[in-house]
Amino acid sequence: MYDYIVVGGGSAGCTIASRLSEDFDSKVLLLEQGDRDWSPYIHLPVTYYKTSKSNMLTRYKLEPQHHQGGVTPEFVQGRVLGGGSSVNAMVYMRGIPSDYNQWEADGCTGWGYDDVLPYFKKAESNERFSGDVHGTEGPLSVSDQRHTHYLTKAWVRAAQELGINFNPDFNSGDQAGVGFYQVTMKDGLRCSAAAAYLKPARKRKNLTVQTKTKALRIIIENNRAVGVEYFHKGQVTRAMASQEVVVCSGAIGSPHLLLLSGIGPADHLKEIGVDVKHDLPGVGQNLQDHFDMFLIYELTGAHSYDKYKKLRWQAWAGLQYALFRNGPVTSNVCEGGLCWYGAEDDKLPTLQYHFLPGAGVEEGSDSTPSGNGCTTNVYQSRPRSRGFVKLRSADPNVFPAVDPRYCAEEYDVECLAEGVRIGQEILQQ
Repeated sequence: MYDYIVVGGGSAGCTIASRLSEDFDSKVLLLEQGDRDWSPYIHLPVTYYKTSKSNMLTRYKLEPQHHQGGVTPEFVQGRVLGGGSSVNAMVYMRGIPSDYNQWEADGCTGWGYDDVLPYFKKAESNERFSGDVHGTEGPLSVSDQRHTHYLTKAWVRAAQELGINFNPDFNSGDQAGVGFYQVTMKDGLRCSAAAAYLKPARKRKNLTVQTKTKALRIIIENNRAVGVEYFHKGQVTRAMASQEVVVCSGAIGSPHLLLLSGIGPADHLKEIGVDVKHDLPGVGQNLQDHFDMFLIYELTGAHSYDKYKKLRWQAWAGLQYALFRNGPVTSNVCEGGLCWYGAEDDKLPTLQYHFLPGAGVEEGSDSTPSGNGCTTNVYQSRPRSRGFVKLRSADPNVFPAVDPRYCAEEYDVECLAEGVRIGQEILQQ
């Protein structure tokens, strides 16, 4: 018997399991479907893109996107201790004050910006910033890039030449402008939620971390979650919780698990053959995702990180890293960024850009014929299109139907078109 069971060892799960286990009178079980974060591709910043070709991701095949000609792209989530924080590009980016204030206005009391800011500061150990909006003593290490490519610096200057202001801190409360991203790194290594929160807690006798474990359903008795049924080492097992079951399985995994457990829209659950435990129509609804586009340009020579595909350049970068913990190995590749407006009447930035001094780095993007290029990613960061997560089957091994309905709203299309136009102007400076 445990006091708390946390389902999902991603960014939230690692944090919650660590914090709950600070009370040594509480027994905490953390269940993670993926493996431990052993891979060096996780910890060496520049190699994060290699995780996309591993089993550290869960790949959901989306429903046909009718507003994109019927394509069925993949939606990926981290499946390893640390979750997305172990496989992403390490960009440290909070929301802006109005995001949280809107949550509070919508009924989430205690989630306004003034409420959450102290916790951002408590979590953060920022190597450069401090003061009113940054912390310096938290477990999550945040730093400037140790290595910034000269193409990134040129891209930032080009945006400024268009009249876009330089933003020295995207997390100050005002995101508008162009600048250099801070990253979750420490001493030239990734600082994931697993590294920041879980690793220091692993020696606690009241914390059990169980990987390679698939949660099948939440056990509900007398309208209360009392445990989790899961699959581990070829067997279906149960673990019981005297206090709470905390679901931290991501934007797809969490609603999927709730639906399998009988928590969701009653009509949908009955249609699939799941016993209804609690009729909650909102489960699986209102799915939103930031759709992005790649602007890939070919370079006149070996001016980007693409040259490090060659062994002699890899050896040079490895030597820099071994001797100084510096150089290209410490780059997250997405070094520069921009937050800007996708429409004239936008009061908040609705576009976000990542500049990458390389081509074909991210999964789904292509390199150039010569193998030397640079990429600008354009994101619609405040999409109006909404989709869903629904069950296909009552079998936990069958992936759910996932449909973000990309570009269903005309505003999203117009915003992206403006984003592409701005991105092209920057690259043509």
